[in-house]
Amino acid sequence: MRGFYIGRFQPFHDGHLHMVEEIAQEVDELVLGIGSAGDSHSTRNPFTAGERVMMVTKAVEDLDITSYVVPIEDLDRNSVWVSHVQSMSPGFQVAYSNNPLVIRLFEEADVEVRQSPMFRRDVLEGAELRERMIHDRDWQTLVPEAVVDVISEIDGVSRIQRIAETDANG
Repeated sequence: MRGFYIGRFQPFHDGHLHMVEEIAQEVDELVLGIGSAGDSHSTRNPFTAGERVMMVTKAVEDLDITSYVVPIEDLDRNSVWVSHVQSMSPGFQVAYSNNPLVIRLFEEADVEVRQSPMFRRDVLEGAELRERMIHDRDWQTLVPEAVVDVISEIDGVSRIQRIAETDANG
């Protein structure tokens, strides 16, 4: 059975990896959807789809599961979002999400949805990690080593720090 798990992965962190490890116990193959694939170079979405593909691919490569990482661009029409996702992805039988809207959309499209408990959500949250990068606080211990390597390779911390600067007067 093939599962599907979507996230923005800005960046891919240990909470995401924990979820993938949990899902891997239930399915033979996993499609990892890179959500909001067209967004980058903002404080909310600093990394490109390609950079996130690298992060996710390298972070899960040692797990005992066949995985496919696919970019999924946003579609501003929720009523057809699931069919859009399905058209961009290898076929899957079950979707994994804790996002209430995503759950609702998959359920309305008759796709089985499974949830997983959040893992260390107090610190393993993208906004928290991005804030830590902006303010030169520890973020490296909260992501897989492969993600640290990718962010270092692309000089991602400098990018988000520059993006977060403002030219506002006062």
